[in-house]
Order: sequence, then C-alpha cells, then structure tokens
Amino acid sequence: MSAQQPVAPVPRVTLTREEAADSLGMSLDSFERYVQPDIRVIRLGRMMLVAVADLEAWAAEAGERTLA
Repeated sequence: MSAQQPVAPVPRVTLTREEAADSLGMSLDSFERYVQPDIRVIRLGRMMLVAVADLEAWAAEAGERTLA
C-alpha cells in the first residue's frame, strides 16, 4: 500500500466581506464604512467577494509611516 501525500490547500483568491473584515482586524461595519468604498467587489447574486490582492493594496496604501 502506498501512503497518500498530503494535499496542499488551495490559496484563496477572494474572501467574503466578513472574512475580509476579519483579515484586517476590524468589524464588518468598519469595513463597509472605511474600506469597501475604496476597493472593488465581485458581486455574484447577493454574495459579495473581495480580492485578497485588493485588500493588500488597500492596506499598503492606507498605512502611515510613523517615522519621517
């Protein structure tokens, strides 16, 4: 008998808005108010998805430098 090799998880390309808010460490309300207006969303019926790449780009752009 051959042992099965573990299968690597498939990387996520999109997240739900709830997952996106969690990944940024904020509530869904804060996500909807401060982040969602600045990023693209993918609408599939009532479902809305956010691209991980767009979240990363938003975080990089919204971040402030603490040192001059």
